[in-house]
Amino acid sequence: MTDPDVVKNMDTLMREQARLIILKALAAQVDEQLNSDLMIHELAPFGIRRDRAWVHDEFAWLAEHGAITVTRAGSVLVATLTGKGHRHLSREIAVEGIKRPSRPGE
Repeated sequence: MTDPDVVKNMDTLMREQARLIILKALAAQVDEQLNSDLMIHELAPFGIRRDRAWVHDEFAWLAEHGAITVTRAGSVLVATLTGKGHRHLSREIAVEGIKRPSRPGE
């Protein structure tokens, strides 16, 4: 039997890590943008295999917290890194609910 608190904590940790991966993937792009279908492929190597609706929910959460902006392009969403998201990645600020990036060299 699985403890519901453990499952909830694992889900929370996975979402926080996914949000950091999303920000890093956006920062790696020349225009700091990616669509939700491409983001699915960015998350998969980290063992986060979720559908487009789940990625859309994470985009919405990140947008609500000011780390990205989101625009619709047909059935996909396009995420763009904001200054606040970049500041989180550079460790100038900490956005609660997004895993902190490692310090350089760690």
